[in-house]
Amino acid sequence: MSLDTLPEGDWIRGITIRQPWATCILAGKNPENRPVHWPWQGWILIHAGKKKPEPAVLRDPLVATAIRGRELHLGAVIGVARLTGCHLDQGPKKCTSPWAERGAHHLVLEDVQELALPVPATGALSAWKPTPDLLAQVFQQLPDFRP
Repeated sequence: MSLDTLPEGDWIRGITIRQPWATCILAGKNPENRPVHWPWQGWILIHAGKKKPEPAVLRDPLVATAIRGRELHLGAVIGVARLTGCHLDQGPKKCTSPWAERGAHHLVLEDVQELALPVPATGALSAWKPTPDLLAQVFQQLPDFRP
């Protein structure tokens, strides 16, 4: 797909996720936990926040395994994914992922694709609309992407 043929408009949003969770998503973490419901569904840019992770979190065995050998980029878009739903935690019998936080809202991600080169960007607390320039830099790295 050529960069000129990417659709314009409201088909994609950015979502800022603190490290190491953003990198864990690239390694297969699913769901992403949030304190409130997210109504947005569709393609998202996975943006790693600027705040350094707490050392104790990095020692968690699940996290340590997921991030082993990976750099924890800060303040950059590091991947894209398709957000297919958001639901309130349904307990360990229905939400069986070891990443599922009890009592949280679970963002369900599919088609996660990692960028070879992080793209520096400023994120936001809620879902944010990326600039055309940012999208061009991201999708230059994903020539086979199909929205």
